[in-house]
Amino acid sequence: MVGFANILEGCRHAGVGHLVYASGSSVHGGNTKLPFSEHDNVDHPISLYAATKECNELMAHTYSHLFGLPTTGLRFFTVYGPWDRPDMALFLFTKAILESRPIQVFNLGKMRRDFTYIDNIAEDAVRVLDQPARRDPSFDPMNPDPATSSATYRIYNIGNHQPVDLMTYINVLEQMFGREVKKGFLPLQEGDVPATYAEIESLRANTGFAPATAIREGIERFVAWYRSYYRIEA
Repeated sequence: MVGFANILEGCRHAGVGHLVYASGSSVHGGNTKLPFSEHDNVDHPISLYAATKECNELMAHTYSHLFGLPTTGLRFFTVYGPWDRPDMALFLFTKAILESRPIQVFNLGKMRRDFTYIDNIAEDAVRVLDQPARRDPSFDPMNPDPATSSATYRIYNIGNHQPVDLMTYINVLEQMFGREVKKGFLPLQEGDVPATYAEIESLRANTGFAPATAIREGIERFVAWYRSYYRIEA
């Protein structure tokens, strides 16, 4: 939160024309209405991480209102692909398979995620960058829309809009390596949710692009990158 406040201050003093920043699907918190819409209320985070992301959105709105700084928050949905973080599921699963170690599968495998390939995220981020947030002339303070504002502020979901079962995700990865991985099934982690699913009609309408990379294609690209980067022969 302190880091994001510094970014906002820097943008204000430098006269930045448009700040596009990363929020996350976690802000939807305990909401069980699927798909998640950026027009839904997000006042019930269930993890500190989610609370800080929501705080970033609120801070951005304040700067948009007070200083006219156009800000657009992008709620990323389970991003994966080459150069993934080593603590993310696909990276951990791949490493475990190659080292013949078991993997941890939470909520007994009964998870669904709107896995979104990194190239799709980048494409939409660039397109949004060229469309500075504007005041919504139809904004109604008596019935406020969380995604828009009377200030220069906007929120978008960015997801593949095609949630995939976690076990299917793991099975595709196993097929890539031609081996089955041993699984340790565990309860749902505190602060996690069983399913995510992005409603992206606003994103599609305003950018002309929507993520659509199939899970098999995305995982195949990740595995190819992993093998190349760590010099692992097929």
